[in-house]
Amino acid sequence: MPSDVPDNTNGWWCNDSDEYAFLGFSYEVTACQSLSQLQKEFADIRNNYNGRYVRLYGACDRNGFYNDVVTAAWDNTLGVHALVWFGFDGDDKWKDRRDTLFATLHTNPKAKYVTRVVQFGSEPLFDSVLSPADLTSQVKSAKQTLSNLGIPVTVSELAYGYQSHGGAQDVLDAIDSINIHMLPFFAGSASTGAKAWPLVQADLNFFIKHGKGKKMYFDENGWPSVESDGVQANSPHAVANVANEQAYYNLLDDHCTDLKAVVGGGIGWFAHIYSDDQEPGYGIHSASGKPKFHFAPKTQC
Repeated sequence: MPSDVPDNTNGWWCNDSDEYAFLGFSYEVTACQSLSQLQKEFADIRNNYNGRYVRLYGACDRNGFYNDVVTAAWDNTLGVHALVWFGFDGDDKWKDRRDTLFATLHTNPKAKYVTRVVQFGSEPLFDSVLSPADLTSQVKSAKQTLSNLGIPVTVSELAYGYQSHGGAQDVLDAIDSINIHMLPFFAGSASTGAKAWPLVQADLNFFIKHGKGKKMYFDENGWPSVESDGVQANSPHAVANVANEQAYYNLLDDHCTDLKAVVGGGIGWFAHIYSDDQEPGYGIHSASGKPKFHFAPKTQC
């Protein structure tokens, strides 16, 4: 990063066509990591994995937390896919989180230089948190609020979340980019990570058909190494283990040129999630902090 904050974001971000292949990690923040931990783990993402972004998951309601995220991202040359987290309790805390995030984006001079996009999530349509009409209204209002900062707005969602609401075309039309949850382990026909490509294609083709050429990302994207209370297969043939977690990411690497060719500038993807202590089974690292397998995905092809 430059030693001084630039005057504006003109020419700051890469072209969409350069943001394909592996982008970085989904990173859960419910633990309200300290600035020192953010610095350490963001440096790991950048230096050891060639990550370009972190995609936030969950929520930390500690005062000033997103300022720490901005500092750690700036210091480690990372962008952030920020998140307005709805949670799973059906409450209205997301409104305060939205307002707090937006206030930080306007007051922290570095924020717009690391915040690539603001997401509403996670899976507000699938979880029926808001109707498509209400979610569209939130997206449009956020876009207006953030327009002077040049920060785009999107929704973090499954293909099925849209499909279960008749396609929710109003939401797809309102968002700036399409941030896709690609979790093929849960498909009714899932088996192994190495055989997941038809499942990936099926969800991706929905967004290609209805997304009107917008940039697309796989942001909550992975295959679990173990089942747990919140992670249960819907197919008797789906296998959750470390070998299949690794095989799924190898599959994405094997299809790098296919993903690069997708309309809108190609698919950039995140690994969900950084560590098993953030979400059991999905981590690239174990809960002890050690990599579960060799992970060196392509960042170009």
